[in-house]
Amino acid sequence: MQPPKARKIPYEHHLHGDSRPDEYYWLKEPDNPEVLRYLEEENHYYQSVMQPLSSLTQELYDEMRSHTLENDNEVAVQDGSFFYYERMVADKEYPVYARKRAQNRKALDECPEEIILDVNTLALSGEFLNVSLYRLSSDHRFLAFLENHDGTDRYTLRIKDLQNHEVLEDSIPNVFIEQSLEWDGTGQFIYYVTVDPTQRPYRLWRHRVGSPPLEDSLVYEESDNTFILALTKSLDGRYLFFTSENKTTSEVRLLNTLNHEQTVSIFWPRTTGVLYSLEHQDQEFLVLTNRGKPNFELLSCPDHQLPPTQCRSMVPDNDTKYLNRVYPFKDGLLIAGRENGLTQIWTYGQGQLRPLPWPETLYHVEMGANLSANPDEVLIRYESFLTPPRTYGLNLADHSMHILRQQEVPGGFNPALYEQKRVWATAEDGTDIPVSMVYSRQVLQKNGPHPLVLYGYGAYGFSMEPFFASSRLPLLDRGVVMATAHVRGGAEQGRWWYEQGKLMKKRNTFTDFIAAARYLINNNWTDPRHLAARGRSAGGLLMGAVLNMSPELFQVIAPGVPFVDVVTTMLDSDIPLTTLEWNEWGDPHQPEPYRYMKSYSPYDNVEPKPYPHIYMYAGLNDPRVGYFEPAKFAARLRERKTDNHTLVLKTHMGAGHGGSSGRYARLRELAEEYAFILSKIDLME
Repeated sequence: MQPPKARKIPYEHHLHGDSRPDEYYWLKEPDNPEVLRYLEEENHYYQSVMQPLSSLTQELYDEMRSHTLENDNEVAVQDGSFFYYERMVADKEYPVYARKRAQNRKALDECPEEIILDVNTLALSGEFLNVSLYRLSSDHRFLAFLENHDGTDRYTLRIKDLQNHEVLEDSIPNVFIEQSLEWDGTGQFIYYVTVDPTQRPYRLWRHRVGSPPLEDSLVYEESDNTFILALTKSLDGRYLFFTSENKTTSEVRLLNTLNHEQTVSIFWPRTTGVLYSLEHQDQEFLVLTNRGKPNFELLSCPDHQLPPTQCRSMVPDNDTKYLNRVYPFKDGLLIAGRENGLTQIWTYGQGQLRPLPWPETLYHVEMGANLSANPDEVLIRYESFLTPPRTYGLNLADHSMHILRQQEVPGGFNPALYEQKRVWATAEDGTDIPVSMVYSRQVLQKNGPHPLVLYGYGAYGFSMEPFFASSRLPLLDRGVVMATAHVRGGAEQGRWWYEQGKLMKKRNTFTDFIAAARYLINNNWTDPRHLAARGRSAGGLLMGAVLNMSPELFQVIAPGVPFVDVVTTMLDSDIPLTTLEWNEWGDPHQPEPYRYMKSYSPYDNVEPKPYPHIYMYAGLNDPRVGYFEPAKFAARLRERKTDNHTLVLKTHMGAGHGGSSGRYARLRELAEEYAFILSKIDLME
């Protein structure tokens, strides 16, 4: 089957005395039957390319599933007299949420289980489903959750009465997917954040349980379309914090959860370039802020005065420690952050931070799902490339830790058969770029080059961690080296690492990745015939830029839901979330950012030259990266590339940014991507 060709319709963008041809601009019309027909033609071509790989795909999927724990219980999280947990059931796509009433953790096995929500009962065959952001009322009677069936960021708020296990009629649409739902302190009211027509979270509402949603009270509206609204609650349950924020600036308003009549207070008025977040303990607000402190410092401010005028420094800014979040438990204070390119958790006492010890030199650690400020023990989650997720219980009285759960990996996983390491590549400007790797020890018994898959992201200050994934094992067992380039734009090395990979320094992200690829080639880990690259969303932009800048280094590149038409999207404020992105990429309405963004925008830089094999995928309902960006990119690449390499574009016609929603469906999608990659990198040589 021959690949489809999209029709070309002359169209030009004009700005700043410059013109940009965009002959596939018409593909952004989702209601146009010709657009849908083209996407389906691409899907048919994708199926024809993948059909000869069906056996390999099935083999990979079967191996992935063999390493998947079919029946899996998470560690129960204490909240008062209840312990809440999530479990997976064999052959079911979605989790079951349950609880037990017990005096302590040791008594759990003897207590009856109460299922509070079986997500599988909400699923329709073949339909997308995501249920998220579960919140329990303070009296443990009501469970609020968000439900979505189309893959967008518009969710419906549902409330379940756990006394009779009936879902109430309180159904509220257009609620944002994350940081948008919290109960008050009485269990009578729930606060939620709704989105505007561009899916920007901007309004905070208060709803009384059992009343018509039309009677809900508007608490606050964020009118600046470059800011979003996020809702959280202090760990002690005393305060609601609703934060107006963008990538550089934040402003927190707060309400006492037991006093709905009080006036909304602003903690610090927004100041451009100042970020801060709040927690509460005893009679003090704990403030993490970068106000003059790039890696953030921790302050304590009395809670009886707003805005505060007298705050004391608890943890000063440090060049090596990047502070991210504070956890004020009744028996001690924990702080999460980064040091030496890795995540870390510190205990705080007598003005000092003390790191918790970990058994490996390459790992990822984060706080568990602690629901209250007064648990018997604090839950901490640890993992690495070699260690499956492990949950520790931390006693804050003596700082002792013990393992509550070590996730089982079926199928005979033996960590001693694999090795992980971190190497350093040198970027164009001399900066050392960390590259994390995992591989079978059998790889070291063979001379290179080896088949290698290099992953990258590099945006928004999101860091790529050395996490465990049993889905990697089929590739590792075939001799594939799996690597992650920790390029600038993430925050692996601190806040400055992020600042060096955004706005007018964005090209560092791309050249860092290329430097990592060259290092792996020059040190005989791999070569261009055996090297693949993967990245999704903003990492898909990275893949698109690398495709244009250094296509000769790679045999195959897989951009997932890729942000590849940067200038056009950043000029269109009607597209969801565009205005929020100007602090990340720049505003092309200004001449200098326009020229800089155009210099790397993948769609604007496709040239008549050879490209690697390309595996691209999109979601028709994606609100974060419109399906039309990869569709246009694929069409222009087909038209201009001079090679005979394979290019496929798969569009999920019923999902959004995250692809399929069920756990097995996601595994099959990953198996397809891996099968395509393995078929191109000369695995058997």
